[in-house]
Amino acid sequence: MVKTASTMLPLGSQAPEFSLPNVDGSTVSLSDFEGKPGLLVMFICNHCPFVIHLRKDLAKFVKEYQDQGLAVVAISSNDVETYPQDGPDKMKQEAESNGYTFPYLYDASQEVAKAYHAACTPDFFLFDSNRKLVYRGQFDDSRPGSDIPVTGADLRAACDQVLAGQPVSVEQRPSIGCNIKWIAGSEPSYFTGQATA
Repeated sequence: MVKTASTMLPLGSQAPEFSLPNVDGSTVSLSDFEGKPGLLVMFICNHCPFVIHLRKDLAKFVKEYQDQGLAVVAISSNDVETYPQDGPDKMKQEAESNGYTFPYLYDASQEVAKAYHAACTPDFFLFDSNRKLVYRGQFDDSRPGSDIPVTGADLRAACDQVLAGQPVSVEQRPSIGCNIKWIAGSEPSYFTGQATA
């Protein structure tokens, strides 16, 4: 398992558009979250050990912040030809078994992942009320096999600042995880990672 770091879309970037199928059969778009004080876009998948390590805590974290008004959406962009366990049917099971209260969208073309400069799972992008990027970094310091508890401390601090209308600290540590499984030959130019679990 080789770790891949987030490629860090520049702070201040406008949230790229998306319109993707959700596990419940609906289509979810960026415009569906208008009026929300903040938007968290998460790139995750089903099989990645880094996501599995935090998914139960992530589900609780998201529910807590949705109750405070934060909009949250997750996107899976992995190539299902080579990783069928990350396909839409399995995504639906994953959402149900882990109590996901957020839309879990499938990015078959991988164009949305490329627009966000997503590189790994999990990868977190937090936007303010104007949909300007204010945080792109890790959930916390915990990793699979570490003795560090999963707290969501880094992302929590950023979400608290957004919901309070305060500026978010620019001291941000990139997320670490498995690389997004790109369709062969279509890896984005910004991606320099190696094949991982």
